Amino acid sequence: MDRIFIYIVKLLPYLSVTFEYMLTSLVIGSLLGFLLAAAKLGKNKILRSLAVGYTTVMRCTPSIVLLFMIFYGLPLLVKSVFGIDIQNSNTITFVIVTFSLFLGGSISEIMRAAYQSVSRGQHEAAVSVGLTNMQAFRRIILPQAFAVSIPNIGNTILFLLKEGALGYIIGLIDVMGKAYLINGYEMQAYVLLVYLALSFIYWPLSIIIEQLFKFLERRFTYMKEKKTA
Repeated sequence: MDRIFIYIVKLLPYLSVTFEYMLTSLVIGSLLGFLLAAAKLGKNKILRSLAVGYTTVMRCTPSIVLLFMIFYGLPLLVKSVFGIDIQNSNTITFVIVTFSLFLGGSISEIMRAAYQSVSRGQHEAAVSVGLTNMQAFRRIILPQAFAVSIPNIGNTILFLLKEGALGYIIGLIDVMGKAYLINGYEMQAYVLLVYLALSFIYWPLSIIIEQLFKFLERRFTYMKEKKTA
């Protein structure tokens, strides 16, 4: 146990890198997901088809395959189009781009399903009593849609926490990448202990995220029921 504790102490500082790409990917992916969801719910057939097609492609592409495509393909694309060499960019950039694109498709479906779960009649009733479309959306539709989407948002963040660990394959030194380096330094002598230490970091994080979103789900469901009572 002493050695496991030593490894945990060595790994913990690199959680900052994990949190950095998680937060950045989540923000960019959410913005992209919002645009895709708006396109799916809009009346423009071309934009709707493109958004649906994008989501289908992302869902059918394993995250590790997309990671390699971005890592090796994005520098070639940028150099051919803009003449800029980004091959030596920080590895975290490629991880963020990969999971932002990946999350965009998933989050767009979460937003679309959550929006459609709120009956159209509530919007019409809000407008009939004098609210504008934007006010009806912000005060009536959005809180209910957000309450519905909370479990899926939590699952998405857990997915990002676990799948993001694949970044070590392209050289990202986060908590997983550091564990890989430690195994190399010690010639795989304590590989089981290193990954047990890593598990003791991931498990509490996953439980905390899961319990936080369960609390949010209960809280927003209670508020929703209180408003409708």
